[in-house]
Amino acid sequence: MIDFRYHIVSLISVFLALAVGIILGAGPLQGAIGDQLTGQVEQLRTERNELRDQLDEANVTLGDDSRYIEAAGPQLVAGSLQDRRVAVVDLDGADNERDDAIAEQLETAGASVVGHVRLTDSWTSQDEESARQTVAEGLGEKLGEVPQDATPEQRLARALALSLTGAAPTSSEERSPEAIELEALLERFALVDIVSEQTLPADVVLLLSGPAPEQAAPAAEGEEAPAPDTYVVDIEVQVAVAAQEVAEAALVAGPTAVSGDVVSTIRANDDLAASLSTVSGIEAEPGRINVPLALAARIADQVGQFGFEESATAVLPPAVELPPVTRTTSSDAGAQDAAAGDTAGGTANDGAAEVEQTAGAGEG
Repeated sequence: MIDFRYHIVSLISVFLALAVGIILGAGPLQGAIGDQLTGQVEQLRTERNELRDQLDEANVTLGDDSRYIEAAGPQLVAGSLQDRRVAVVDLDGADNERDDAIAEQLETAGASVVGHVRLTDSWTSQDEESARQTVAEGLGEKLGEVPQDATPEQRLARALALSLTGAAPTSSEERSPEAIELEALLERFALVDIVSEQTLPADVVLLLSGPAPEQAAPAAEGEEAPAPDTYVVDIEVQVAVAAQEVAEAALVAGPTAVSGDVVSTIRANDDLAASLSTVSGIEAEPGRINVPLALAARIADQVGQFGFEESATAVLPPAVELPPVTRTTSSDAGAQDAAAGDTAGGTANDGAAEVEQTAGAGEG
C-alpha cells in the first residue's frame, strides 16, 4: 500500500529535477540553447525571404504570360469564324461574366451570337420526369425522323437543337415556323429560359457547362463508396449530341475538367469523344481563346478535346481556314422561281409557234 512517505519522496524528486533544470538552463546550457534557437530562427527567416522572392518572381512571370496571351489571342482568333452564327446554350446555371467573355471572343473571331437560352432545373430534375415525357410525346412529328426508342430527354434535346438552327425553306435569313414553334413550346413548359431573343437561325451551337454536380457524402470506413450520380450530366450530354447531329457543328466548353462533369464524361467515352469536341479551362483566357478555334475546327470536321488536363488531346485547336458563308434570301428564291417561270413560258411559246407554223403549212 502506498503511504504518505512515498508521496513526499515523489514531490521532492520533482522539485529537485525542476531546480536542476533551472540551474543548468541559467548556467552552462544557457548559451548553447540560445545560440541554437537563434540559428534556427535566422534560418527560417532566410528561407521565408527566399520563398517570398520566388513567389514574387513567379507572379511577375505569370503576369507577363497572361499579358502575352491576351495580346496574342486576338491575332489567333481573328476571322476564324467569319460570318458564322452561334447559338449559346447554358447547360447548368447562369454566369454572366463567363458568357460576356466568351461572346467577346466569338465577336473577335467574326461570329455573331444570334440566340442564347438557358436550361432550367426542370430539364434535368428527376421530379420532372413525367412532365418531360408528356411534353416529348406532344412534339409528335415536329422532330422529323427520330428513333422509336428515343428517350424523352433525347427528343427534347433534338427539339432544342432544331429550334436554334431551323431556317425557313425560302431564306436562310429567317427562322422556320417550326423552329419558332418548338422554342415557344420549350419556353411555355418552363424547360428553357430565353436569355436573348433569337431572330436568325444559327449555324453552330456552343454549349457552356459548369462544375461537376455535388457528389454524395463519402462512405463511412468499411462501407462501399457510393456510385457517382450521373443523372444530370447524362441528360446534358444528350443535348450536346443532338446539337452536333442537327447543327453544322457543336462544342461543349466548361471550366477545368474534373471527374464527373460534362467535359470529362464526354472525354471518357470513346464514342462521344469521336464526334463531340470539348474545351476546358474557360475560366481563364487560354480556354476562352480556344472556344472559337475549336468551333472552327469542328466545322472543318476535325474533332478534338482541348485543354491542359491529361484527358485533353491537345492544348490548342488546329488552325483551319473556313470557306466564305453563302446564304439564300427570299429575294434569291423569288428570282429563281421567276427564272424557272420564264424558262417554262419560253418553252410554251416556242411550242405554240411550232403549232402555228405547222398549221400554216398545211393550209398552203
